[in-house]
Amino acid sequence: MDRQPYFSAATIGGKSRDLLESVLGLRQKRSRALDPARAALLVLDLQEYFLDPGSHAYAPSAAAIMPGVNGLIRVFRASRRPVFITRHLNTAADAGLMASWWRDLITEENPRSALSPELDAAGVPVIVKTQYDAFFGTELEAALRSRDVGEVVICGVLAHLCCEMTARSAFMRGFEPFFAVDGTADYNEAFHRAALWNLAHGFATPLLVEEILAAFGVQR
Repeated sequence: MDRQPYFSAATIGGKSRDLLESVLGLRQKRSRALDPARAALLVLDLQEYFLDPGSHAYAPSAAAIMPGVNGLIRVFRASRRPVFITRHLNTAADAGLMASWWRDLITEENPRSALSPELDAAGVPVIVKTQYDAFFGTELEAALRSRDVGEVVICGVLAHLCCEMTARSAFMRGFEPFFAVDGTADYNEAFHRAALWNLAHGFATPLLVEEILAAFGVQR
């Protein structure tokens, strides 16, 4: 599989605008605006398993999204809006078909299962998930409903797997999904672009991090 650092500190601004431009026609057909008063932030699987260059699952572009993700966390917290971080962990008993798809499972014993130390996770609830979908078998839906959340902003990794699946699942549960173009990353640009096309066509509104911040009245 081709792995590309299509996002870097130097390129993420231009590349994310290019990705958004490719689906802008689909987004404009719907013209849905983010309502900060109803929104929660979901930060998916920013673990060393995907961020450590020594890991076989390393996503080269993931490090470049971290400043934007941390910026979103800070703004959501300052605005007293819910933030949830997920950590993917598996055992042989709960992996299901994931065990037959991937080289190994992300187990709790694996040091790379830890959240990235670069992630501003202090005080943020961490939800352990066992499948791509962050709603599957977790307390996430109940936590969102208890806080009267109607919209979710999704960021993290990987764009075409856990992030896309969680956006689709949010849609099916009646939570309006917004997908952070430069707050998500993947193994390569093709996977990321495909996720945006799929989601923008019928499930989620793609936004740049700066657009999300602007909805909160914050200039990046």
